[in-house]
Amino acid sequence: MRQIAFVVFLFLSALVPVRQDRDGGQVTVAASIDLVVFNVTVTDSRGRHVSGLQQSDFRVLEDKARQDISLFRSDNVPASVGLIIDNSSSMLTKRADVVTAALAFVGASHREDEMFVLHFNETIRTGLPSETLFSSDPAEIRSALLQTDSNGLTALYDALAAGIERVSVGTRDRRALVVLSDGGDNASRHQLDDVLKLAQQSGATIYAIGIYDETDRDRNPGALKKIAASSGGRAYFPASLGDLDRVWRGVADGIRGLYTIGYYSSNHRRDGAFRRVDITAGHHGGKGLRVTTRSGYRAPVAKSTTS
Repeated sequence: MRQIAFVVFLFLSALVPVRQDRDGGQVTVAASIDLVVFNVTVTDSRGRHVSGLQQSDFRVLEDKARQDISLFRSDNVPASVGLIIDNSSSMLTKRADVVTAALAFVGASHREDEMFVLHFNETIRTGLPSETLFSSDPAEIRSALLQTDSNGLTALYDALAAGIERVSVGTRDRRALVVLSDGGDNASRHQLDDVLKLAQQSGATIYAIGIYDETDRDRNPGALKKIAASSGGRAYFPASLGDLDRVWRGVADGIRGLYTIGYYSSNHRRDGAFRRVDITAGHHGGKGLRVTTRSGYRAPVAKSTTS
């Protein structure tokens, strides 16, 4: 069984297998620095996903310095995906609709996606068997979604931190989390700022689905928006439970339509500093194309040596 190492950003080691869609082969790239990976969503002026872009259509700037793209994965490739489901008492009357829509999401996802399910109230429980980190079996994911009741308080931030930790050891280049909650938190050890930093540094794109009643005093849609935005993801707020199926399918389409872009930074310093990254798409002159991703990453820190 693999041990789960806590990783807050996605860096690959000096000898990295780089998989390109164009020829399906595997290339090993030797480097003395780390590969930085971003999931990227491209939409047109009407908000529709843009597919079919090539590596040459993208430009990457790190702190305004042009970077050479070393890893490029186009849309509709398998992903490592975590489903983080609020099972606090506020979800009691919504649970059946949530599970039904989540199952539709599984059905609309790539058949080779590897997934896990985390349920949370004031505690966090994995839906899969303890020895199973991820599964690509729809029946196993269905069982994981169905196995808990709604009660207790809400530890949203702790659940997100646990989800970021687990998805970091996924075997796919593309990684995503889908969290469904009212956005409230009354039981976490982590604070919102902690989760925002983890989300920004993680290689996973976070999609948030906010469902709540107007009388729900703990609802916090603003927190869900901030969490999603910090990772380059999106927050959805369906008007009714009947809209959940459409929203979950939209999230599945969003994950399948991501581009995965990686590069070896020309800045070799391991100083732990935040580096701003701007990615643009220039297909057909780039007019009206919007690129959504996280705003940057934090550089690794050099290991200290002892005499």
